[in-house]
Amino acid sequence: MAHSFSSGKMTPTQRRRFFERLAAADPHPSTELDYKTPFELLVAVVLSAQATDKSVNKATPALFKAANTPAKMLALGEEGLIPYIQTIGLFRSKARHIIGLCEQLLREHQGKVPSSREALEKLPGVGRKTANVVLNVAFGEPTIAVDTHIFRVANRTGLAAGKNVLEVEQGLLKNVPKAFLQHAHHWLVLHGRYVCTARQPRCQACVVSHLCAYSDKTDVE
Repeated sequence: MAHSFSSGKMTPTQRRRFFERLAAADPHPSTELDYKTPFELLVAVVLSAQATDKSVNKATPALFKAANTPAKMLALGEEGLIPYIQTIGLFRSKARHIIGLCEQLLREHQGKVPSSREALEKLPGVGRKTANVVLNVAFGEPTIAVDTHIFRVANRTGLAAGKNVLEVEQGLLKNVPKAFLQHAHHWLVLHGRYVCTARQPRCQACVVSHLCAYSDKTDVE
């Protein structure tokens, strides 16, 4: 991953103002994945690894119509699941993981998605990032799932520098003011996806550009 690192850090006051501005622009941020239940969310997040939310949202309506519970999904089996998800990257390994996690949910959790990180991370295809998304979105935990967008934004702005995703996650949990932790994940993902983009950040359209420590800002008055 090639990322632009900032030359400085934000002060606590700047960090608070940063999130106040993002919150004012988008008071109720949410995931762009379509889902109705914690199980649908879990499946959608597993499918979204190294794929876009848009590609997942195109595939899941038909899938969830056919199978919206672990038991129904398991009844499809890998071969029955693949036609629904073959437009998404890595669909074979994702089908294997999803069928495996359905088996485990039924065997160990009465078919319910567990609300603990430890139990989530034991499910096939579920790593720390996926667990963090499910804990935050389905169960309201103040977790931050560091994806490529958050990694870039945290390093570029000086919000929380880190060489790997765990360093950035720990830095954000420490640096984000508590009042904003619940939604910080979504604000940062959406900011990275649409404004603080990888190749050409849209600094001129950014509500927090004056608070950001990035030295190569583009087109800022």
